[in-house]
Amino acid sequence: MATVAAGGDRLGQILIQEGLVTREQLAQALTEQKQSKHRLGYVLVKLGLVQELEITKVLARQYRMPAVDLSRFEVDPKILRLIPTDMATKHVVLPLKREGRTLTVAMADPTDMGLLEDLKFITRYDLFPVIAGEYTLRSLIDKHYEAASDQQLQSILKDMEGLDEDVEIVEEQEDDAATQAQIDDAPVVKLINGILTEAVRRGASDIHIEPFEHEMRVRFRVDGALLEIMKPPMKMKAALTSRIKILSQLNIAERRVPQDGRLKLKMGNRVIDFRVSTLPVLYGEKIVLRILDKGNLTLDLQKFGFEPKAEKDLMKAILNPYGMVLVTGPTGSGKTTTLYSALSRINTIDVNIMTAEDPVEYNLMGINQVLVRNEIGLTFAAALKAFLRQDPNIIMIGEIRDLETGGIAIKAALTGHLVLSTLHTNDAPSTITRMIDMGVEAFNVASAVNLVVAQRLVRRICKDCRSSVKYRDEELTSLGTNLDELRAFPFQRGKGCDTCSGTGYKGRAGLYEVMALSPELRRMILRGASVAELRDQAVSDGMLTLRMDGIKKIEKGVTTLEEVVKETAG
Repeated sequence: MATVAAGGDRLGQILIQEGLVTREQLAQALTEQKQSKHRLGYVLVKLGLVQELEITKVLARQYRMPAVDLSRFEVDPKILRLIPTDMATKHVVLPLKREGRTLTVAMADPTDMGLLEDLKFITRYDLFPVIAGEYTLRSLIDKHYEAASDQQLQSILKDMEGLDEDVEIVEEQEDDAATQAQIDDAPVVKLINGILTEAVRRGASDIHIEPFEHEMRVRFRVDGALLEIMKPPMKMKAALTSRIKILSQLNIAERRVPQDGRLKLKMGNRVIDFRVSTLPVLYGEKIVLRILDKGNLTLDLQKFGFEPKAEKDLMKAILNPYGMVLVTGPTGSGKTTTLYSALSRINTIDVNIMTAEDPVEYNLMGINQVLVRNEIGLTFAAALKAFLRQDPNIIMIGEIRDLETGGIAIKAALTGHLVLSTLHTNDAPSTITRMIDMGVEAFNVASAVNLVVAQRLVRRICKDCRSSVKYRDEELTSLGTNLDELRAFPFQRGKGCDTCSGTGYKGRAGLYEVMALSPELRRMILRGASVAELRDQAVSDGMLTLRMDGIKKIEKGVTTLEEVVKETAG
């Protein structure tokens, strides 16, 4: 049996040598281990053959790592959210305490260096690993994470008290009686109300409700990053999904195809719209709710954080009676908000403003908004053609996706209309070549386009836990600018606190690359200049690239080096 112990498990051999178990006890534990698939130490403690503390001491000596007696340790509930529940359970790891940028984690397997790397990436903290007994560790993980989930749910439900829900519910079409009873059950109603209000309270942009084989997960996208909020009981899965579909006026009997809908929630005097999307996945339907909260919609361009010249160029372009203004950037970079803000600035009683959008995110008073519906032929191009027969002054097209839309938009801009639209390109200069590649004639682009805005969103440093930080030269060089100048920068970073849920960030700020088309740029477009040549000329004209604007935001203490490097190209 000694051979089995030595070859199969080094821990078993050490425990025999130290007289903590007999060969017969080890054989019994190894047999049990094969059936349970737990680690040997866990099985030995479960069978009552060895004190857990003794095994922990042996492992600590073996791996030269500190050990901790969890029975004498108080776990800080506030830091549990740093490690997701599924990860803590799967890898048997528990966050114990946070001191500055260092997070102490208890783990059962000290050899799992890959886990430590993953945790460092997820938590964004430096890790101090300690060994703990697996038996107690598993018990504490179940106890603390379940308690945190229950406490969070109760807190959310308590926040909902006194708030009313203003939604129109349609009759259910086909479903079994048991699920229908659950749909109207008070806990399901309260849970959904709680999730929606908590998301609004946290300033989330999206809610993700995801079904898996053995659990459900609710995540909020806050400041561009997804955070796990809770895990509803699996028994509520069908009722939760059906209830949301009823509120969104969707077909609850149809579970095989994606569906889109909307619902409203009334919170006091506020009415918040939610755009709902369902998608069939392996273990049910994933639901994503986009929060359209007018209360969070900033329409004052002067509060966006444009640099003085960029703001002046943008205001001049949108106050022009004709021409084209393009906003570019990836999905979720705030393009629509920038366009809405521009429209609000020029929305006066003496102009006719028309928009074609997919979807219409916010309803703006005084503006004629059209929802594009490709399935019935109401495309961007079709809407744009109709607009030109409606005596418009200003036209906003949600996105230029093809030559037909681009061609009509350019023609409108050249015939006395102000046209605003978006494109998906990486920066302002490449927007020009994208239009030409699409098939629009270079001379039309040069004549019609007045200004291009490229933008990104970066996370703001949390005001409650900001502190100074020093970077190494090799980190500074990633910004691709003068190293001596950067060394003198007052770099800052958030430590992580309750306000920012331990992330060090709270809120978002925009980075803007505003390229006004000067006479020289227009001549270069006609000559077929490259993107690099257009960029160099625009910078000579005074344009700040996204990276340059990001460096200014770092200098002002708005965001961090990591955020700017992640979101912009050097």
